[in-house]
Amino acid sequence: MALSYQALLTAVPVVLKAGNVPNIVGEAGIGKSALVADVARKLGAKLFTTVVSLSEKGDLAIPVPPLTSDSFIQTQHYGQLADVQFGYSHTLIEIVQYAEAHPQQPILWLLDEFNRGTQAVQSELMNLVLQRTINSLRLPEQVQLILAENPDASMTGFEQSTYGVVAGDAAIKDRTVRLVMRADPADWLAWAQRSDEQRQRPNIHPLVQQFISEDVTRLNQTDVQADLTATPRAWERVSANLYELEQLPDDQQTLVALDIFQGDVGATLGLAFYQFIEQQAIHVTPAMLYEAQPVGAVVPAPVLKQFTAMSELQKSTVLASCLQLTATYPLTDDHNAGRFMQLLQTLSQDGQFALVQQIGHQRELLKQLYTANVAKQSPYVTALYQYLQQVASWSNQ
Repeated sequence: MALSYQALLTAVPVVLKAGNVPNIVGEAGIGKSALVADVARKLGAKLFTTVVSLSEKGDLAIPVPPLTSDSFIQTQHYGQLADVQFGYSHTLIEIVQYAEAHPQQPILWLLDEFNRGTQAVQSELMNLVLQRTINSLRLPEQVQLILAENPDASMTGFEQSTYGVVAGDAAIKDRTVRLVMRADPADWLAWAQRSDEQRQRPNIHPLVQQFISEDVTRLNQTDVQADLTATPRAWERVSANLYELEQLPDDQQTLVALDIFQGDVGATLGLAFYQFIEQQAIHVTPAMLYEAQPVGAVVPAPVLKQFTAMSELQKSTVLASCLQLTATYPLTDDHNAGRFMQLLQTLSQDGQFALVQQIGHQRELLKQLYTANVAKQSPYVTALYQYLQQVASWSNQ
């Protein structure tokens, strides 16, 4: 039985707290690394990652030449010998140093793509998993290991798998807890809607969210030509690329968008998404909304008619863009505040609440609106601030 992302957020800590090593098995791009990062945050742990497929034999135990005269031993009859010691990978050094500096904090070490490393590399890592040692070095007690693997044909349920993996040693399989991960569209879409506080935008572009929600099989789908697979990680790239494309003039977007989308998710799905974007094309910009004549706190009728004719998603996307341009069109300006509130009220209650949640992450903007509200010198700014408070209260209704 396979587990969803949310189920694994519960299962992995259980295995770790029991003193065992979780081995998360799932298709490439399904979100295994992101899952472990979330587990680390949940446990308050420091996370280190080693990509085993990029490792070479000897990376964790490479002989290094002596560095001082004390490293040489002079024998009575057999000449001089070097007391050769072993160097450790930089990750291992960082782990030990971090453990000594933070003895109370748990540490997770992810050995990613474990079964895509060579047999020699897997063997070298064997003592880490089985004995928690490398040569004479013992892992600190607070360090716990997590393995992540792609499926291979020897695993139950993955008999048709074609990944280029190296079957793991039976001892590894016997000492780890295999947790199979599946792509769960409901989990992914819930995460996609959440706000990325650093970038102050949804984790996944709203248009990508809508495209996937209309047919959830698209979230993890092999291209018809079997060239590329549209995975959750690939759709995350599509989203990031789309955010950047929207910063370009229309003619430049048209020139490169299709090739970029097809490079992410394959020819068939890339074309389908491009056509979907064309159908959802937004022809109203923040500049048009704020700068349309005549000047004032009321949106001119022709522009308002064009805006209200758009879909709910299109309107939400444009207003979200307005929030990214508050340096150019500050909402502490009466005219901008009045127009933004008028446009906000054209959304459904759910749409308004979602947008106000985004505003809640812009602390500097809220501080400015609060200050203007206290001063009572800008009636439309005061009205906007009070309306935002009203919308925010809907969550308690």
